[in-house]
Amino acid sequence: MQELKVGVVGCGRWGTNFIRVLPSIEGCKLLGVVDTDPRSARKFARGDVKAFDNAEKMVKSLKLDAVVIATPATKHRDVTIKCLKAGAHVFIEKPLATTEKECIEMDKAAKKAKKVLMVGHIFHYNRGVQKMKSIVDSGEIGDMRYMYCVRTNLGPIRDDVSVLWDLAAHDVSMMMHLVGEVPAEVTASGQSYLRRDIADVAFGTLFFKKRNIMGHLQVSWLDPHKVRSLTIIGTDKMAVFDDVNTQEPIRIFNRGVMQDKVYDDFGHFQMVLRDGDIMIPHVVLAEPLRAEAVHFLQCVRNNEKPVTGAEHGTDVVKVLLGLDESLRTRGKPVKIKGA
Repeated sequence: MQELKVGVVGCGRWGTNFIRVLPSIEGCKLLGVVDTDPRSARKFARGDVKAFDNAEKMVKSLKLDAVVIATPATKHRDVTIKCLKAGAHVFIEKPLATTEKECIEMDKAAKKAKKVLMVGHIFHYNRGVQKMKSIVDSGEIGDMRYMYCVRTNLGPIRDDVSVLWDLAAHDVSMMMHLVGEVPAEVTASGQSYLRRDIADVAFGTLFFKKRNIMGHLQVSWLDPHKVRSLTIIGTDKMAVFDDVNTQEPIRIFNRGVMQDKVYDDFGHFQMVLRDGDIMIPHVVLAEPLRAEAVHFLQCVRNNEKPVTGAEHGTDVVKVLLGLDESLRTRGKPVKIKGA
């Protein structure tokens, strides 16, 4: 297997996770780390790993094949384009950028350099979500009617983006993946309790017009309960994914509402509730971060298109921008361009 030389840009929470995971992957050699705080980078400079204060310098000096960028989202565009021009394939933590224009520029730069650009929408690589996708696609729950996600906890509170960009990015990406389309319209409401103009609690609704599916999300940094759940309501059954439950992450409920004809002269129908068994599928969990890193390196090695490439990353950003706009106008519906 061709050994790939890799560096990490950003030694914060996510960067630290990649610094831990990358050396454990066969055919991957971590050689460099970058951080704006030299002390943070030097903490990981040991053995073959060297610390740098500049991403472009690191790529050129070490002749890296690829970099993982885990900097604040506002810096994604500049760092990504510099690394691409320096000759490295790029994996970038979500969101891809903070504007649609930046996303397009990054995608163009990757295509011009003939390099892989992948976005870290980690739940695509979560085996629980993958199982939910297979359940939906198999038709086991019937036609999807609606779904909702809850992602709450007390912190961690970020300074660079709102709770929508931090947490709802996961749910927007998951919903689009499960439905197979970009929502045509979104609405949102929320509040900034801790700091002015940075929402720390938000509720959003995504309308998938082609399949007449509605998705709802709730995100908060100010909640006493850590909840990471996805519920899908189908015409035949209902399915729930609980990311906090590592033993039984998925449950399928044989429950629903059906029309039963009342045989009288008028042919009336009545609604009948159906309540059946609960099935718990067996899901062998694995670390999603490692799975997405392996996928990225495979795409680099084989010149393949990533599952969460720039196109998907751009669509997520467009939806987040729409949710942001709706939040600012206290729930006014916003149409998503190109959906």
